[in-house]
Amino acid sequence: MPAGTETDQEHGLHHQLSAGQMTMVAVGGSIGTGLLLGSAAAIEIAGPAVILTFLLAAFINWTVTMALGELASTHPAAGSFGVYGDLYLNEWAGFISRAGYWAAIAISIGAELVASATYMAYWFPTIPALVWVGLFSALLLLVNLWDVGHYGRFEFWFAMIKALAIAAFVVLGAALLLAGRVPAQYTSQGGFFPQGVLAPLLAITFAIYTFGGIEFVAVSSGESRSAYEVAKAVKMTFVTLALLYLCAITVLVGTMPWNRAGVTESPFVSVFRLVRIPGAAHLMNFVVLTAALSGANAALYVSSRMLFSLARSGWAPARLGHLNRAGSPNLALFVSSYGIVAALVLEKWAPGVAFEYILRGAFFGMILSWLVSLAAHVCFRRRLTASQLAELPMRSPLGGWGSAFGFAVLTAAVLKTWWDSRVNLCSGLTLFLALTLAYFLIRQTRAVH
Repeated sequence: MPAGTETDQEHGLHHQLSAGQMTMVAVGGSIGTGLLLGSAAAIEIAGPAVILTFLLAAFINWTVTMALGELASTHPAAGSFGVYGDLYLNEWAGFISRAGYWAAIAISIGAELVASATYMAYWFPTIPALVWVGLFSALLLLVNLWDVGHYGRFEFWFAMIKALAIAAFVVLGAALLLAGRVPAQYTSQGGFFPQGVLAPLLAITFAIYTFGGIEFVAVSSGESRSAYEVAKAVKMTFVTLALLYLCAITVLVGTMPWNRAGVTESPFVSVFRLVRIPGAAHLMNFVVLTAALSGANAALYVSSRMLFSLARSGWAPARLGHLNRAGSPNLALFVSSYGIVAALVLEKWAPGVAFEYILRGAFFGMILSWLVSLAAHVCFRRRLTASQLAELPMRSPLGGWGSAFGFAVLTAAVLKTWWDSRVNLCSGLTLFLALTLAYFLIRQTRAVH
């Protein structure tokens, strides 16, 4: 199918990213606080049955993966789900998915950098956190101003560190369990369902959040080498994340009592302490530091491309759509780093709840992009002829029905988070209404010009 004018607007980007590099950009953006810390909250709710929670979350993510794979390989563009919304739904859907995702991901950059400064305090307690935030911000901005090929190689190895660390954790934990050096804890504290048989469903939003990052592949598709590289990257990302997450959670609840997975520290750190690995504290501190920086690096890349797409399609100032000689949208990059300042302000005035508010906002922005992609994919499939379907670079075995199911389940997950928390309800509705208002205001401006 033709890419259309929406993707043509993004000319000038360099097409240098391989499937492996796009995969690691997505893995780098996904593996972070969601798994390393957020998994603790899911374990507290569901106990050992959290394994079923992650299985269900993996299936839901599969529906999103298949939808994004078909759409991104057919329409490779930095605007990704915004482009899909424009082409198959309407301008409003395209705008709110782009703008909402940009706002959420940009502010998450600051959260990761503040977390990085906290981790550095473990080794250098006398150096102010502001110094580390400044140094790390400068480093990541320089990396993102590179040619995208160099950026892709940097992020590939950066993200590889934490992926290998989690894989090592899985191997170590599994070896300890099989050798009997650590007694299996799957039923030791109240059985496999200590919180009830419905508890795995109650923890689903935390598990879904850990998969946040799969959409990074769609955003990076605008700089991919080919449509088939995009299709390959989507599959590789899902398989990598699903295997790492499911294996890690299975080992985690097997090696430590579920009721000790408090939210004060990563349960991964708790396990390394439990098995008394020499230097475990320093090792895990390095891993979580790398995870935070890699996540910030990937988020900065993705948010700058999303703002670039908004500018190229007329929904943001045109200057933000300019590229430097290396093919990087440098002005969009600097504007997208506003999240660093926002996070520092939150950390100063509301240190106890700063990360909670930031992560909740990021969750809604991510889910909004998924919902638009799933809805767009249903319409995309309806328009395809048999011959066009056969020519797709990637074909989903789920078809449009899989996306319809994923849309229904994700909508239920969002409504559940709003039911559980007034903060989620207020922040979600406020963002949704603000995006809608911005859409109508900007549309009037575009009509005048």
